[in-house]
Amino acid sequence: MQIPARVDYAIRAMLELAAAHPQRLNRDELAERQQLPARYLEAIMRDLARDGLVNGHRGASGGYELARPASAITVADVARAVDGPLALIAQQRPESVTYAGPSAHLGDLWVGLRAAIRSVLDHVTLDDLVRGELPESVRTMLDDAAAWRPR
Repeated sequence: MQIPARVDYAIRAMLELAAAHPQRLNRDELAERQQLPARYLEAIMRDLARDGLVNGHRGASGGYELARPASAITVADVARAVDGPLALIAQQRPESVTYAGPSAHLGDLWVGLRAAIRSVLDHVTLDDLVRGELPESVRTMLDDAAAWRPR
């Protein structure tokens, strides 16, 4: 499984906004602080604004700020805003995919994978990450040595 760069960039920008609150940051400040491509980040910020996660302000004192408290924005909210559903199989939602023969139950596995992703991303907020205090359910997963193996 691969996390798209667009999702990574969006989360990093949102964490900068959460840490800077109540100060606004402009696109170039966000890009510089997280070493992100500014023009690409601009498109990401538009998606986040469209989904009501950030407010953008124009002018000399402009920039971006979170549209709601960091404790009310999950990592899943950010990922969905810039990349759509959390788990797609061949560009379809897992519950829509059907297989035949020995693969008949593979769809159940994909739905289970989506549930596992949600069990983390829907429960971790920007505030959790800024404070470095992940929910117990996630910390428990990190205690398993297998979680740290690269393959």
